[in-house]
Amino acid sequence: MNIKLQQLRHFLLVVAEGGFRAASTKANRSQASLSSSIKALEETLGQRLFERGNKATLTPFGEVCLVKIQQFMTSYEILETDLKAAAIGEQGKVRIASVPSLATKLIPNVLAEYSKRYPNVEVSLVDDSSVGVTRRLLAGEVDIALGNYTSVASAEIDFRYLLSDPVGVVCTIDHPLAQFANGVTWQDLVAQPFIYNGTCRLLEGTAAQELNQKPRYVVENITSLFSLLNHGLGITTLPKLAFPAHEPTLVWLPLLEPALQRQIGIFSNAGKSISPQAQAFSDLCVDYVQGITENA
Repeated sequence: MNIKLQQLRHFLLVVAEGGFRAASTKANRSQASLSSSIKALEETLGQRLFERGNKATLTPFGEVCLVKIQQFMTSYEILETDLKAAAIGEQGKVRIASVPSLATKLIPNVLAEYSKRYPNVEVSLVDDSSVGVTRRLLAGEVDIALGNYTSVASAEIDFRYLLSDPVGVVCTIDHPLAQFANGVTWQDLVAQPFIYNGTCRLLEGTAAQELNQKPRYVVENITSLFSLLNHGLGITTLPKLAFPAHEPTLVWLPLLEPALQRQIGIFSNAGKSISPQAQAFSDLCVDYVQGITENA
């Protein structure tokens, strides 16, 4: 059976308009063309839809078909609407992985706007280390990831740049180093108890990597890290975005030598299209960062 969608529309139009002449005018087609379309549908179904001599009156079979065709067309129109909405990112789901600093400082602002524009899209957000978000992306657990470019396997990942985030030193506000508000060098840190955290990988390949070799403490969890720092058990290095905006007992100081910055951006799987929902979120991230940069 080869029923064409146009034939079903013509059938409903004849019923709605009360005859072939009015229906053909409404459809902007000749009456002969419309009649031919209905006849082809009847031949496919093997039964007449309209009574002979009164082509506005449905046969009993036509009455049965009317209900079913109306139900089908309603479902089809819903499907068409949903597919179009999904195609432009207005429905569906987006899965995002992010490093904690962006999950707390950047993403909430973007999500606020995203939710306004796309209220019917479900958002799944997970935070992980920079290496972890990349692994999740490659494993297919998320659609896009936000993190540090140095953790990316470039052959497998496409990177969309967002911003540069300077690396600095964190210590208590009463620490001797805190007086150097303009910044410190890595040599100033050698004599201090050093707390290694995941972002300290940014020091590797520089003169400051010496700090990573014999740390007093090794901490991966950000909550534990700030607990040790607040108790004055040592100092650490952190990108600026990873430092809390309102931290009364700690201070972030620029690292002057070496001057380091992590390149923050959006990761997607190389050679694969991302969903419209993920594309819309990615575009909003770029727009947001450009906005705060222009207003800075």
